[in-house]
Amino acid sequence: MTSNITRDNDQWLIDLTNTGEQQTSALNDLRERLKRSIYYYLSQERSDLRDLAQKELVTMAEDLSQDAVLRVMDNLDNFRGESRFTTWANKIAVRLAISELRRARYKDFSLDNLTSNGDFLSADASIVGEAPPNPETAAERDDVMGQIDAAMRESLTDRQYRALVAVAMHNVPMDVVAEQLDTNRNALYKLIYDARRNLKNHLESKGLSTDYMLDLFQR
Repeated sequence: MTSNITRDNDQWLIDLTNTGEQQTSALNDLRERLKRSIYYYLSQERSDLRDLAQKELVTMAEDLSQDAVLRVMDNLDNFRGESRFTTWANKIAVRLAISELRRARYKDFSLDNLTSNGDFLSADASIVGEAPPNPETAAERDDVMGQIDAAMRESLTDRQYRALVAVAMHNVPMDVVAEQLDTNRNALYKLIYDARRNLKNHLESKGLSTDYMLDLFQR
């Protein structure tokens, strides 16, 4: 249960960094606030969770709120007072929920399996999109995709290839790919940037422009 204490920004910081009952009370109040915020997000803004019972959502919110409190406490020094403390904390909690749900979705994901079968574009790849309007365009797309696949294998390192296929073609979250490649997000950004640059240069050297490809897949 939450207490009846009303805190402004300064009081939140004082209570949370204090000791004893004052801190305990503030932590309990913060956890309850974050739990409500997370529950609202799970129940109202996530269509993929609508089949879950209320009890399951409550349990998820309770578990996530515990981690959210720790995340907020770790970031207290970053609070600048530009908004209400509770608004700032709620944003941290929701971002944590989004991240954890994403991780749960990809808990069985294997980057090796995604790129080991030789088919770098499956039916769910984001670039595939809707079916083309006519057989000629379909054949042209197939030819271009074959050239892109060959260019990727020729111009990219294995790590660049795996990262680009996962992120650009299959929309796998950056943090999931970074974990699979045993790297961090900044290094992964650089890896993908270099991969795209190498691929673009290689394709253009073969006479295939990126503008042409974008137009082809928007038809």
